[in-house]
Amino acid sequence: MTDTLLSVRDLKISFHGASGTFDAVRGVSFDLGREKLGIVGESGSGKSMTGRAIMRLTPPAAMVRAERIQLGEVNILSASEATMNDIRGRRIGLIMQDPKYSLNPVVTVGEQIAEAYRIHTRSSSAQARERAVAMLGAVQIREPERVYRMYPHEMSGGMGQRIMIAMMLVSEPEILIADEATSALDVTVRLEILNLLNDMVQKRGLGLIFISHDLNLVRRFCDRVLIMYRGRVVETLKASDLDQATHPYTRGLLDAMPRIHTPRKRLPVLTRDAAW
Repeated sequence: MTDTLLSVRDLKISFHGASGTFDAVRGVSFDLGREKLGIVGESGSGKSMTGRAIMRLTPPAAMVRAERIQLGEVNILSASEATMNDIRGRRIGLIMQDPKYSLNPVVTVGEQIAEAYRIHTRSSSAQARERAVAMLGAVQIREPERVYRMYPHEMSGGMGQRIMIAMMLVSEPEILIADEATSALDVTVRLEILNLLNDMVQKRGLGLIFISHDLNLVRRFCDRVLIMYRGRVVETLKASDLDQATHPYTRGLLDAMPRIHTPRKRLPVLTRDAAW
C-alpha cells in the first residue's frame, strides 16, 4: 500500500434505544491507500455504517466517536458541514446498492451527472454537459449523447450502476466507497462493473473501499480485506490469502460457503464465541 489517503482510528458508533445502548461499530481502525480494500461481514456487522461515518452520513441518532478520521489534511470529525459538502462527491464518492433509489426519477441522467460536476467545479452548463458526456463514454456506455437525455427508469440495472459510477467519478475523487454496488446485478453485468472499477483504480490512482458480504468476490477483486463481526474488525489480511485466515469467525464463514465441485449434504453451522 502506498500514499495513505484515509486514516481511521478507533471508530465507534452507537445508538440509544428503549432497551439501552446498542454499539453498531466498536473500535474499527484501518488505513486506505491507492488500493482496493474489501470490508466483509454478515448483515449488521457494521460495514455500511463504517462507510457512512467516513462521509459523515450516519443517521442523526447515531453517536460517532473516534480517535481520528483523517482525509489528507482534513479532520473529518471536526470539519464544518460546508467542508463536508465540498468533500462529498469531490474527494469521496459513494456508490449505493441500487441506483433506482439514488437517482432522481424526473431528471435525465446526464443532467444529474452535469449537476454533480457544476457543484464542485463552478463550471458553465456547456462545460458540465461536455464533461458528463465524456464520463458516460469513460464508463463504456454506447451512444453517450443519447443516454445523456434518458431518464433513470429507462436504464437497466447495469447501466444504472454505470451512471452512478460516472456521477461519482466526474469530479475526480480520491476515494470511492462501493456499498454492495454489484449485489443486485447478474453475473455478467457484475463482472463488467468490477472490471470498470478496477480500471478506474489503476488509471486514476483511486482508493476503493468495497463493502460486500461475498467472500469469493472479494477474494478475486480486492487487494486487502477487513473481516468484521458485530462492529469489530476481527482479522485483516491480503485478499489472496483469505484461505489462510486464522480467526475462527473467518474460518466459519469460509467453511459455510457451498462448493460446486465438492458438494456436501449439510453446510456447517458457525459456532459463535462471546469473546469475539
